[in-house]
Amino acid sequence: MDKPAGLLVHRTGLDAGETRFALQMLRDQLQRPVWPVHRLDKGTSGVLLFALNAEVARHLAQQFDSGHGLCKTYQAVVRGWPNSSGTVDHPLRRLSDDARPMRDAVQPAITHYRVLHRLELPLASVPFPSTRLAELELRPETGRRHQLRRHMKHLSHPIIGDATHGKGPLNRSLANHLGHQRLWLHASRLQLTHPVTGLLLDVEAALGPEWAHWHPYRQAV
Repeated sequence: MDKPAGLLVHRTGLDAGETRFALQMLRDQLQRPVWPVHRLDKGTSGVLLFALNAEVARHLAQQFDSGHGLCKTYQAVVRGWPNSSGTVDHPLRRLSDDARPMRDAVQPAITHYRVLHRLELPLASVPFPSTRLAELELRPETGRRHQLRRHMKHLSHPIIGDATHGKGPLNRSLANHLGHQRLWLHASRLQLTHPVTGLLLDVEAALGPEWAHWHPYRQAV
């Protein structure tokens, strides 16, 4: 499924007022049960994988948990101009509302990043006369909750539109300038081993049309 930004994967008490869920929408569309294999934050768009039976879902979930044979690629817009590429090797503490079983309160977490485009917008950002941003390709080697958002904050380059880990005034200023508000994080590609055939499963989701808002501000990398 190509999940749009703003859609929950399934019902949760953390967002009790929401009435639309990817799980139920897909069940209604296919007229059969489906099982979510992994999760995307409500604000994140892109590749969301479901299985058509519980056994396949269990095998796929094990791949996500182990990370073996799995490659996830995301695209994001972040504050500032990071180095052209790098790796964030920063352990993450389990979040207080994370109900998943875990043995350790703090777990290793690794994210690789690469700058795709640098952006400069004609918005004053004290003490600078303009606002510098960057479009990144992100490849998480581990799968901790909110890993990409927390790692980008750790680098002091938070993802634009992130209300929890980002900068509220900057997010609001950019949303007003662009005329579009969202978390600028997209799951663009997922590569993994099919649990039945053993073949490579390669799934992609194109960026939505709103990402074209950034094109006029691109600088040479």
